[in-house]
Amino acid sequence: MDVAGLYTFAWRHAPKVPEPLLRAASTVAADVTWLRHGAGVRRLEANYARVRPELDARAVRRLSREGMRRYFRYFREAFTLQGFDAEQVAARVRTEGAEHVLATTRTGGAVVLALGHTGNWDLAGAWATPHLAPVLTVAERLEPEALFTEFVGFRRSIGIDVLALGDEGVFRDLVRGVQGGSRIVPLLSDRDLTSGGVEVDLCGHRARVAAGPAALAVATGAPLVPVGIFHERLRGERRRRAGSAWGIVIRFHPPVEPSDGGSRREQVDRLTQRWVDAFGGFLAERTEDWHMLQKVFVADLDPDRYARTRARAGEA
Repeated sequence: MDVAGLYTFAWRHAPKVPEPLLRAASTVAADVTWLRHGAGVRRLEANYARVRPELDARAVRRLSREGMRRYFRYFREAFTLQGFDAEQVAARVRTEGAEHVLATTRTGGAVVLALGHTGNWDLAGAWATPHLAPVLTVAERLEPEALFTEFVGFRRSIGIDVLALGDEGVFRDLVRGVQGGSRIVPLLSDRDLTSGGVEVDLCGHRARVAAGPAALAVATGAPLVPVGIFHERLRGERRRRAGSAWGIVIRFHPPVEPSDGGSRREQVDRLTQRWVDAFGGFLAERTEDWHMLQKVFVADLDPDRYARTRARAGEA
């Protein structure tokens, strides 16, 4: 299957399809996927069960159905995002706590954002560049290379500057970006993609997340702001201007403060736990907006492979 070709086709043609038709199609696709109860859906439910231990199996199953609908909504919106005009983007986004970012960007500084795979982070990025500050981020290098090229082209077309995760010098480039003036640097970090992650407590369970946001904040002194994004239904005039029944809310939490003392690695570990604490509270409230169909929690990882990962990172 030519995955890159399918994505390219969707990006080029989905904006031409009426929004109600796309919405209905994505809902049907999500429900069919949910009913098949494949490995991805089962993993989503296992993650939800850890975040919401008070729910029984039936309640988790119902929650995963809404989670899959929102997961497919993300892709539907991403494929049509290039066709939105500025008014539609503005109408689809509402913020909470934006002052935690604007206090720095309005004075020419940069802010590091710690995000999870929640809501629609691409729509949030498209909104942020004209309303907060230019966006610089990193993206996982996908296979085949043509697919990664399409993703980078898509994100740059909506005003997001992208670096490739794993490329030589990417952290140095991020540091330069932070030091270059008014900018926000959002990093999707609720799943570690390297051997340099941090083991933390997430909703009462050990999990491994990326060190990037905290490492960048410690290296540059930039504020680190945890962020959660969730969908909300639109009505009235806002729905008309948005051209959609759904929008997103970007919740900016207060900056998490670094602590003095210890090695740089120890400072990164402590700062990572602090943003994860904020993110965990958000997940407990907005679980269905977490698009996590992969393993995050340590108890779910292969013990031997995880031991090798920790060994490569020099952990005890």
